[in-house]
Amino acid sequence: MLMLIDDILEAAINYNGNDVKRINHLIKVFSFAHHIGVMEKCDVKTQEIEGHPVADEILKGFDLDDAIKDRVLFLIGHHYQYNAIDGMDFQILVEADFLVNIFEDGMDEKSIKSVKEKIFKTKSGTNLLEKLYL
Repeated sequence: MLMLIDDILEAAINYNGNDVKRINHLIKVFSFAHHIGVMEKCDVKTQEIEGHPVADEILKGFDLDDAIKDRVLFLIGHHYQYNAIDGMDFQILVEADFLVNIFEDGMDEKSIKSVKEKIFKTKSGTNLLEKLYL
């Protein structure tokens, strides 16, 4: 499975060409999501690539179970709809994305505390948030 994830990540990087900002965002969100997932003892799953249509195009080249592909596409298409969180994989993706966006957007401490209270649920994601930003 790890080799498949690496191959998908490589395909996503290739798709983005020389768009360093998108590639950095992708790798950071993936890395945080992977780390939180491991710390929360979740099954390893591909979670974030880069936008539903782009991900669909990238994933065409891989032999993925339809249920996994559908879940990845759902997560990508809905990862800004926080009221739609319906599983640990979705929660981890949202937390990982916030860990990256807090830095990239220069979020102030008051907003970070609000995000912590409203969004973060996993112990590992919360620990990372506190270590990095609070």
